[in-house]
Amino acid sequence: MAAKLKTGNSIRRSTRHWAWLFILPVFAAFCIGFIWPFIQGMYLSLCSFRLVSNAQFVGFANFATALADESFQHSFWYTALTAVVSLVLINVLAFTVAYVLTQNIKGSNLFRTVFFMPNLIGGIVLGYIWSMIFDGILRAYNTSILLNTSYGFWGLIILMCWQQVGYMMIIYIAGLQAVPEDMLEAAKIDGATKLQTLFKVTIPNVMPSITICMFLSLTNGFKLFDQNLALTGGLPYIIQPDGNTINTTEMLALNIFNTFYGSATAARGVAQAKAVIFFVLVAALGLAQLFYTRRREVQQ
Repeated sequence: MAAKLKTGNSIRRSTRHWAWLFILPVFAAFCIGFIWPFIQGMYLSLCSFRLVSNAQFVGFANFATALADESFQHSFWYTALTAVVSLVLINVLAFTVAYVLTQNIKGSNLFRTVFFMPNLIGGIVLGYIWSMIFDGILRAYNTSILLNTSYGFWGLIILMCWQQVGYMMIIYIAGLQAVPEDMLEAAKIDGATKLQTLFKVTIPNVMPSITICMFLSLTNGFKLFDQNLALTGGLPYIIQPDGNTINTTEMLALNIFNTFYGSATAARGVAQAKAVIFFVLVAALGLAQLFYTRRREVQQ
């Protein structure tokens, strides 16, 4: 017995040594690829610079300039509206499709594959594909998606739904398949209708999947960049009385990109400040949503 205990202890010690061998490279890569750039970005948001090597500390002036920028303000509200609308539509459509495909219909596996496939296409490619589709449709009305803010908005919503519904559907299917059969049978015996069973039994048990899908939909909506760049590029634009322009379909990530790589390279510190504000905003919204929906899981 003592020999077995010694052997077990030696195996655990050996495992710990090997564990560090795998953990250290990953931790080092995380520090080099995320922690250090994040700290450097926080510092640069407090500087005025064209190149990182000649950054000059200016304090919180960049944040004041960023918050006073009308194009940034417009991008915030436009992004918020886009994220909320896409959040609702993506999750409603994904849950509906998942619910239908878990009702033992013929060809359900084929339908799952078809709905999931758009998620495998890159955002830039999707943006250009849908740009050509929308322009082909709108050409009959002598207009373009780049000439109308409403067309650009709904174009982005359709693109996001088409790309993300299939991915969220897979998560909802996993949640629906985990609903206890005895609870469904008990509801049926008690005379509950399908609608009552859905809202009183199924949805409460799928709350963990709803939490995940809502978090992904919300953060993806705020972080959207490549689709926005390829589909509308922020166009159309309006000229303000002071001569500045506002791109009416420009979301936050694209606004930061255009500020950083625009003609006014001295504004790179402002762009970095916008990026920090963007990070805080997305992190706060994501955590608030997780806190709210996880409380609903506990209640259920």
